[in-house]
Amino acid sequence: MIFAYNKAHVGDTLMVIIADDKGTENTVERKWNVARIKDEQGQVVAWNFFHISDHLTIEGNGQVSLTDEELAKLNRLIKEAGFEEQLEADHEPKIVVGYVKTCVPHPDSDHLSITETEVDNGTVLQIVCGAPNIEAGQKVVVAKPGAMMPDGMMIWPGTLRGVDSYGMICSARELHLPNAPAKKGILVLPEDAVVGEAFPK
Repeated sequence: MIFAYNKAHVGDTLMVIIADDKGTENTVERKWNVARIKDEQGQVVAWNFFHISDHLTIEGNGQVSLTDEELAKLNRLIKEAGFEEQLEADHEPKIVVGYVKTCVPHPDSDHLSITETEVDNGTVLQIVCGAPNIEAGQKVVVAKPGAMMPDGMMIWPGTLRGVDSYGMICSARELHLPNAPAKKGILVLPEDAVVGEAFPK
């Protein structure tokens, strides 16, 4: 679950992104200052909370963090507007240190690799990567499904040349790190980086 806010470009609206709408035709139902967005299958994929500053003090632009108390306020707004659903807290970091356990060439590409990358608590994700410097044994930065990148791009499961991919192994440029190299390639972390730890700390 991603909370996003950009008053200058969107207005005083908090956007809560729950799932990938997969580019389908969405339906929007607004009650009072709360809008629920559903995909074609009827799954709730997002919420919009208008005039949010009347209820919460939000600092920053782009992806923002909310406390459990602030999440409870959103749930009260949902209930008061007449909707039945509730938001569930998700404090799991989405951009983390990962460990590339295996890396093999993609069977239908001359530049893609298929990795098995551990992200936390033994969880291993299959991630297709196009970086020329990807290798097994590296500590890397992984954007897991549901992550929002610094440029606003959302990361969801996808398929690359017929192979499922569940995240993205990131470059320094994609992470908007200062002095990021111009050449293509993932960011390789020191060996003492802790798998599963949020990046940056």
